Amino acid sequence: MRDLYLRLGIPPTATAEEIERAIRHCANQSLKADAQAALGSPERRAEYDDMHQLLGDIGRLRAGLGLTHAPHWHGDAANDFSPPGAPTTRHAQLTRKLDVALQHYQRRRPRRLWLTAAITVGLVVAHLLGRLLA
Repeated sequence: MRDLYLRLGIPPTATAEEIERAIRHCANQSLKADAQAALGSPERRAEYDDMHQLLGDIGRLRAGLGLTHAPHWHGDAANDFSPPGAPTTRHAQLTRKLDVALQHYQRRRPRRLWLTAAITVGLVVAHLLGRLLA
């Protein structure tokens, strides 16, 4: 379902005159027909506003859970009720977390290597000294 307010470029608080003006200036005939059918009468607009609020709540809930649309859907009518902002998918979030963990591991790995080498050399030297002194 398309967000007719978003597609017409008007706020949900627009007056009936503003809606009529936006519908008249709309170049998309399909959108114009949908807007006229849903927003043309006060009763249908009240029903549409209830549905608009519900879909907006669902979109915010999905975003809060990290269930956003795939990148190829951004800007599509299927994404009208997702909250604005930088949309990220669960896959992108996981990839980012893995990249951070890998960088952290790679920074620590050289330190571990030097520490292991120093301990090994120390043990060899201690063993050799122990044999020489015994």
